[in-house]
Amino acid sequence: MKKLVALAVAASLSSAAFAASETYIIEGTHTMPRFEYSHFGYSTQVSRFDKTSGTITLDRAAKTGSVDVVIDAKSVNTGYPLFNEHIQGEDFFDTAKYPTITFKSKALKFDGDKLASVDGDLTIKGVTKPVTLTVTSFHCMPHPMRKKDACGANATTKIKRSEFNAGKHAPYVSDEVTLTIPVEAVKE
Repeated sequence: MKKLVALAVAASLSSAAFAASETYIIEGTHTMPRFEYSHFGYSTQVSRFDKTSGTITLDRAAKTGSVDVVIDAKSVNTGYPLFNEHIQGEDFFDTAKYPTITFKSKALKFDGDKLASVDGDLTIKGVTKPVTLTVTSFHCMPHPMRKKDACGANATTKIKRSEFNAGKHAPYVSDEVTLTIPVEAVKE
């Protein structure tokens, strides 16, 4: 009888832990990653990607989860169609061979109840490098229009484009690029 009670308690605890994990689907119309770089020292250029998808799984009580982001590299938007085509070429994104950029988390780090950073692997042009996304804001609440829970965050990291075989014209066009991912995701 004691074993049966212990099994029932263990089962209820494990299902409670499982139930605490929530999955959120990235909302593409409010998730447009952008990248910034110095252009010959004249100015900081800012461009974005218009199509992003993925999932975020959070267990806020356990302070665990995962992030899986897929960026459509062909959706790059520099504000100039001819330049969009240029940076999709072999010297930069090479979207004919590598149509997506991905980020897959390895660990989420919290500061109290707030998500502070996400360690993971960034893949550009088939090259995967570890990066840490620093989360500059994180907020979850019921979405006022969708009537579902939603979470949003802004995360940023710095990378060297030469490490991803996209370093043409460096150092004149800076090798260092700031990647910012503003993300909104709605509970499944």
